[in-house]
Amino acid sequence: MEIGIFTIGDVTTDPTTGTTPTEHERIKSTLRIAQKAEEVGFDVFATGEHHNPPFVAPADPPVLLSHIAATTERLRLSTATTLITTNDPVRIAEDYSYLQHLSDGRVSLMMGRGNTGPVYPWFGKDIRQGIPLAIENYNLLHRLWREKNIDWEGNLRTPLNGFTVTPFPLDEVPPFVWHGSIRSPEIAEQAAYYGDGFFHNNIFWPASHTARMVKLYRQRYEYYGHGRADQAFVGLGGQVFMAKNSQDAVKQFRPYFDNAPVYGHGPSLEDFTAQTPLTVGSPQQVIERYLSMRDWAGDYQRLMFLIDHAGLPTDTVLEQMDIFGAEVLPVLRKEMDVLRPADVPDAPTHEWLVERHRAGLDPVAGGSPESRAFQDRAARAERESAESASTGAASSAGGAR
Repeated sequence: MEIGIFTIGDVTTDPTTGTTPTEHERIKSTLRIAQKAEEVGFDVFATGEHHNPPFVAPADPPVLLSHIAATTERLRLSTATTLITTNDPVRIAEDYSYLQHLSDGRVSLMMGRGNTGPVYPWFGKDIRQGIPLAIENYNLLHRLWREKNIDWEGNLRTPLNGFTVTPFPLDEVPPFVWHGSIRSPEIAEQAAYYGDGFFHNNIFWPASHTARMVKLYRQRYEYYGHGRADQAFVGLGGQVFMAKNSQDAVKQFRPYFDNAPVYGHGPSLEDFTAQTPLTVGSPQQVIERYLSMRDWAGDYQRLMFLIDHAGLPTDTVLEQMDIFGAEVLPVLRKEMDVLRPADVPDAPTHEWLVERHRAGLDPVAGGSPESRAFQDRAARAERESAESASTGAASSAGGAR
């Protein structure tokens, strides 16, 4: 089990003091949080990618992650997410190969389309091409990290002739890729096709929706011959706020929740915590909540918490991380490891990927997927999943009657 934290780098006013950090202060606090993550025992630190206020998550994540790599020893570094639609695949391939070398392999990526519509025209792209861009760009990136002297031609960028990425990935093994999506079955299909990981950032979604997306990915992972459905690589999101007793946690966190730009002025804190992974309470409640996610998601390999948002002061965030390190991380890891069958893999590391590469076991799908084929397969699989869920609901209703 790989447990980490991710930041979206929001610059939000603290509703209890009226204080708004400067961009400089927010950037510096991100460094403190990353270093604290290694100190208390988190496995991963990840940063989002934003190109607009009120966010200071880097527009070029390798800049931040390279600095963190130089100031840590074991912390794995990730994105959350890299915009595969608006970034050029050649630039992604070279930047993250370089970061992989600097960090001695402590890097993975989460690919996504992002949730900011205007970012497409900012980079000369058409948002109506979001899915085709994600599919074509990743197909090129996948090849760039595995082949030299590439001849390539697609529909959405200029061709390449005899091109080789420099530097080539460390040990000739690319960083592991998670495909992040919350609502697009095409992305779950894409992750399954390549044998990559699927990260469902479910922090705003009910378990029923996340379970359907994860099930779709697992089914297609097995269909493409990468292993059994239960051996697929699944990542989930999390949000918590903890205190010794739940009443204090709710009292302290409520003003931040009520005024947060991401979910304030909507459902109540009580409704939100009932329907999403947000858990506001004691460390034991957090442990029980996240262990229970295995009941509907199966064994999952990556769990990433958002904890530095909504205007929470940095000192409070660091205190939350201390609680994580002392009371939550050891128990979650131990219990998940005990429950996970021996033939279900843990989260991929560079060393694990190198071993597979040398044994000729790279999870690489052959051929070049076409956008229309991907969409047709994904839509069909989603319909089948929905029909199955509908049948199950009807059976339950019949039994209730």
